[in-house]
Amino acid sequence: MGTGSIQLARIFGIRIGASPSWFVVLFLVILALSASYDDRYSQTTAYGVAVASAALFSLSLTLHELGHALVARRHGIEIAGIDLWFFGGIAKLSRDSRSPSEEFKVAAAGPAVTLLIVIVCCAIGVASAGYGDFIDSVELNGNPSPGLALLGWLALLNWILFVFNLVPAFPLDGGRIARAAAWKITGDRNRGTRFSARLGQGFSYLLIGGGIYLLTRSDAYTGLWFIVMGWFLGQAATGAVASSRFYERLEGVTVADVMDTQPVWVPGETTIVQAQDEFFLRYRWPWFPVADSASGHFLGLLRQEFVDAALRDGRPALAVSEVVDAKADEAYSVHDDTPIEHLLGSDGLRSLGALMVIDSEDRLRGVVTLEQVRRALTAAVPGRAG
Repeated sequence: MGTGSIQLARIFGIRIGASPSWFVVLFLVILALSASYDDRYSQTTAYGVAVASAALFSLSLTLHELGHALVARRHGIEIAGIDLWFFGGIAKLSRDSRSPSEEFKVAAAGPAVTLLIVIVCCAIGVASAGYGDFIDSVELNGNPSPGLALLGWLALLNWILFVFNLVPAFPLDGGRIARAAAWKITGDRNRGTRFSARLGQGFSYLLIGGGIYLLTRSDAYTGLWFIVMGWFLGQAATGAVASSRFYERLEGVTVADVMDTQPVWVPGETTIVQAQDEFFLRYRWPWFPVADSASGHFLGLLRQEFVDAALRDGRPALAVSEVVDAKADEAYSVHDDTPIEHLLGSDGLRSLGALMVIDSEDRLRGVVTLEQVRRALTAAVPGRAG
């Protein structure tokens, strides 16, 4: 239900999308709110307030996920995008957190934004209509103006989202905060994950049990929603437990353990025409790592297009060290002591098919390929040899 995302906008360079299932949610929200406002306003006004409420609901969730995304970006985590779907929103991060502090900050950012939305709505509502009238609009009492009704509903909904998200049950934000705390106390991310995921499984059983109870009390809509939400959270928590077991089998395995220690590389003093004849025409590869022949320092990636451009410009005797840039190719290098699991979200590995392995002094140690990483992951799957 979260596939087939339709792009809605780009904010801070981050793609905002919505799956078809999200439009089903919006339809249900508009339908329910229109019915509840019909006895207060005209049919046109009731529909308009309902549509505005649904739109601001979408905006609230987007801002919540943007909170996660922007804090993650500050910590060097790439953002693939944000999608709204049946169960809310999700910020797609390129990798997992690498420390309890990073995990806490990314997880807490979303609820912090939601709480800020609640505070802003309350401040505007109280300032414009007074405390009593605004509380009546939140409690759906009296006959507030359409604008005040909209503010009250938005404040109430975001407060519910804030409280629900802080339940210490993985994969909710509260569960990720609990994971960060357990990780900090135990010093073990996998144990922290299992702790919060077990809480998530327990919470899912409560939701499903509550849903079944509501079904027996003739509240079919809420009961079914609780059951489906409980099932989804339970599946996610169970998957997190399984993933933690998988990562434990990878514990201690570094890039140096799986890399090719004798890669083909080009000495920095090699001329463009030599590189063309001795490397590109011989091996038919689109790129090669370049290193200083004396110190072994990684200088960057030499690509076929660099060689072609230099030859077109009539510079065949130019040293390849003059056309590469290690800084520009930072995304395609990794330190030899990096845990292999940190490569799972590497955009450089996906796009290039390999990463240049360097040591603490930036000397070229080897090359790790996508296939080598896949073999290491396959060996870590329970039930497999290795």
